[in-house]
Amino acid sequence: MKETKPTLLIVDDDEEIRTQMKWALAKDYEIVTAGDRSQALEMFLSSKPVVTLLDLGLPPSINDPTEGLAALSEMSEADDSAKIIIISGQGERENAIRAIGMGAYDFISKPVDMDELKLVLRRCFYVSELENEVQELREDSSAKVFEGMIAGSPEMHGQFKMIRKVAKSDAPVLILGESGTGKEMVANAIHRQSSLSDGPFVAINCNAIPENLIESELFGHEKGTFTNADSQRKGLIEGAEGGTLFLDEIGELPLSVQVKLLRFLQEKRLQRVGGRTELKIDARVVAATNANLEEAVSQGSFREDLYYRLAVVVLRLPPLRERGNDVSVLAQTFLQQFAEESGKKTLSFAKEAIRAIIRHPWPGNVRELKNRVQRAVIMAEGKRIGGDDLELKMEEEQTKVTLKVAREKLEREMVQKALRSHAGTITAAAAELGISRPTFYELMDRLDIPRGS
Repeated sequence: MKETKPTLLIVDDDEEIRTQMKWALAKDYEIVTAGDRSQALEMFLSSKPVVTLLDLGLPPSINDPTEGLAALSEMSEADDSAKIIIISGQGERENAIRAIGMGAYDFISKPVDMDELKLVLRRCFYVSELENEVQELREDSSAKVFEGMIAGSPEMHGQFKMIRKVAKSDAPVLILGESGTGKEMVANAIHRQSSLSDGPFVAINCNAIPENLIESELFGHEKGTFTNADSQRKGLIEGAEGGTLFLDEIGELPLSVQVKLLRFLQEKRLQRVGGRTELKIDARVVAATNANLEEAVSQGSFREDLYYRLAVVVLRLPPLRERGNDVSVLAQTFLQQFAEESGKKTLSFAKEAIRAIIRHPWPGNVRELKNRVQRAVIMAEGKRIGGDDLELKMEEEQTKVTLKVAREKLEREMVQKALRSHAGTITAAAAELGISRPTFYELMDRLDIPRGS
């Protein structure tokens, strides 16, 4: 079957130039041509070219840019995703820059260097393909929205199923994942999907409260218990009565408070600080951490009995870099959200920005992606967001990866995926990769993957 070539529209008042360009480019593109503004718009609408080469000097005013800029405006309005490259004479440079501000993709100076033109065209068509792929991902029915979370990857669809299942019980849940993976959103989803959804959802970051105050914050205190305790105060656990208590960064909880929390989990009873009366509180506990609690247990900084009481059900959220095309889906979703909020609805990702988003490792995960896109919408000038707006490295910088780094990245991804697939069981994970347990452990140590992860 003959491969269909992408369509390229050439607009120039000089028939000889149109012919020369067509001859030079016909091998790679399906060429259509036009010599004036009306013909250009007609061919643009009928042939739907991916890229258009547009000379600004069109009849009847070939010595000024009026007709060319009008043609650019009409074509951009008809299809704002089309890539229009301005062919500019040296004296028209200011007009070419003006055209960029109106939505043109790029400009090339006359006389045209054909090698340069071919390079620009290849890049332009490639970026268009990437944008189309991202758009298809956005429209793909596999990209589901569940309790405010958007995902198309099998890894996250599996998490959505787990959330629905665990929400039906009242068992404690431990959510594991890197910073920014959405642990609080998952805890909130568990609450909203549960029979306690009409009750309160109380969230506390155990790392954000000073150690000498956290016991009082959680369990409350009686009047006169300590300086400034001039009245009785209910704790956050009491505030979660009939609902869900979410303890983020649970690994930062002091040992003295861990003891009291364990008793509450076992008996559903607590005493306020300084109090003698036992209170029965019916609240579900969901905890989360980005730390290795098993390692903390072995080091004595986290109680083993509390760990097993919290980890009745464990949800492991994959980092964004292991969620396939979700990064593209989320980036476009955030762009649409923030662009509408700021009145910049025509904004889109341009040139290297899409490739930079796909290649970036996103150590801050979804939170980092959201923050960068929000900043980019604020900083962007014109219709397109570039890599500088996102403060991401350019493709050329990112592709300087040694074979060793690439191999380690692949090994790490395979080991982590095998561990997730078998719930951390080393024997099964090693068998999946076709290696022995000792070799698997050596791999984990070399790749700095904590045992028990």
